[in-house]
Amino acid sequence: MTNFVLVAGSWLGAWAWDEVAAALRAAGHGVHPLTLSGLAEKQGGPAPGQRTHVQDIVDDVERLDLRDVVLVGHSYAGVPVGQAAVRIGDRLRRVVLVDANVAVDGESFLSGWPSDEVRAAITANDGFWPPLTADEFAGQGLTTEQIARIVDGSTPHPGATLTEPAAMPRPLSELPGTYIKCLLDGEEPWGAAAELLKSDRWELVNMDTGHWPMFSRPEDLASILHATVTAP
Repeated sequence: MTNFVLVAGSWLGAWAWDEVAAALRAAGHGVHPLTLSGLAEKQGGPAPGQRTHVQDIVDDVERLDLRDVVLVGHSYAGVPVGQAAVRIGDRLRRVVLVDANVAVDGESFLSGWPSDEVRAAITANDGFWPPLTADEFAGQGLTTEQIARIVDGSTPHPGATLTEPAAMPRPLSELPGTYIKCLLDGEEPWGAAAELLKSDRWELVNMDTGHWPMFSRPEDLASILHATVTAP
């Protein structure tokens, strides 16, 4: 059985995957949505760093003794998912990045794009990146109800996870993978994602929606994830 481990991006928890997870389970897959430390129901206690988020994913795979694993990382979660992928060895079947940042050795989530505003917000909010407001989801293919659901469920994101560099003993391009580009958030992959897609082990799939397809197009996203392990 293929086991999908689903990790959402900044401010979100396992709850963000509810509709996608239901569709994947209906297709016969094992599905394991994961909340990273310091978010959603795992708020409280010392603020985690990025290494903790990587360990969250590795620990979940090992604790459940999962095999034939597809690690799915959305947005920020692409960084810890990429690092976890190189650590779980032959348990891994594929990496899927959903409009996500790519783990590059020595680079952080904030590397490669203008981030002064994010860093200032983290400093001003006791080390946490505050969630987006409803207005900031405009133009991303979301209904008013979907935006409200995201805003109501979001929690502040631990800032250290965004600024600490990734540790990649081998490049992600050496692993089999799929990059899902959400076209309302930019027409083409850029930066490290564009470089990753030069690998013959990676494929590009486009979605005509915004940055949060688990809310805007959950059934379509589930179908794409299903196809990554069933296509010839």
